[in-house]
Amino acid sequence: MRFCLSLIFILLLSLSLSFQAAARSRVEMVFVLDTTGSMSGLIEGAKKKIWAIANAVVDQNPQAEIYMGLVGYRDLGDDYVTRHFPLTTDIQSIYARLLTFEAKGGGDTPESVNEALDVALGRMGWSDGKESADRILFLVGDAPPHMDYEQDRKYTEIIREAAARSIIVNTVLCGNLRETARVWKEMAHLGKGEYMAIPQDGGTVVVVVTPYDDSITIIQKKLNRTILPYGAAALKRVVEEKARQYEEAPAPRAADISSYVNKSTAGKGVITGEGDLVADIKEGRARLDKIKEEELPEALRALPPAQREAHVRGLDEERARLSEELAAQVRLRDEYISGQSSAAPDSFDANVVKTLKKQIKAE
Repeated sequence: MRFCLSLIFILLLSLSLSFQAAARSRVEMVFVLDTTGSMSGLIEGAKKKIWAIANAVVDQNPQAEIYMGLVGYRDLGDDYVTRHFPLTTDIQSIYARLLTFEAKGGGDTPESVNEALDVALGRMGWSDGKESADRILFLVGDAPPHMDYEQDRKYTEIIREAAARSIIVNTVLCGNLRETARVWKEMAHLGKGEYMAIPQDGGTVVVVVTPYDDSITIIQKKLNRTILPYGAAALKRVVEEKARQYEEAPAPRAADISSYVNKSTAGKGVITGEGDLVADIKEGRARLDKIKEEELPEALRALPPAQREAHVRGLDEERARLSEELAAQVRLRDEYISGQSSAAPDSFDANVVKTLKKQIKAE
């Protein structure tokens, strides 16, 4: 009897430890970006390097479920004060949102930093503090907060709340404004994070071109032909836009996207997020017989119902074959990049990746 009880205890302990390990494999990152006129260089650099940052997280913790969110901020009187896109595993959607950001506005020096932080804390969908996860926020800007806006909660209160919820607050100063440096250092201290200072333009953007980029792009285009957008018209358009991201990006960036989707736990299909029938059926998110006729892809509507499942199955088999080819090329590309300088030491992405490697638990 004692032996049985001991065995049960050991099994329960093992299950508990396995659950804790699985629960740790969640990384949440929110980037809070000043999008006023002086930040054009950094924003353009971020568009080029967001996938390199996402890949660095996967390399640090291959089992991680990665969530990313984005807050853009300006000031009262500009086109907007904040624009936010909550945490999601659909990194391609976040990338599409980032592409829409332009550096405009900003008259006086201070900006609506307090409101941006409040939005970043309260409206992004962070996991509960009791759930084991890495929760990391990056505030990126060159101007201090408006402390004269009576309607705002102040950063000291917001960041103390973030710390209580196990959200690390890092600050990235663009340029050398002394008042911003003082506040950014205080914020990083309160948020138990890192303070970083980089050039006003975001630093030198290094794009590594590899001998494997073109072959990855060719395989990816073949994979794109296995995508079956379905559902409402708006969702179909989103899926089609994600496929075009590979087509429209320069080869090194398209290879970065392919690499992330191939290696990440979210990358079970060809795109991140839902809306591709082949991946959604495979992952149990959809059933062919439950989808309305008008929401089916055109390729399936043209087939007799009896042939539709076979068509989807054939695309899934083709996808599996191509994915193996892609994985082999991605491994070669990773090996090549590991021997190259992929980021200038003063750059936005180099500082972010360095900080993430410190703050994300490796599995």
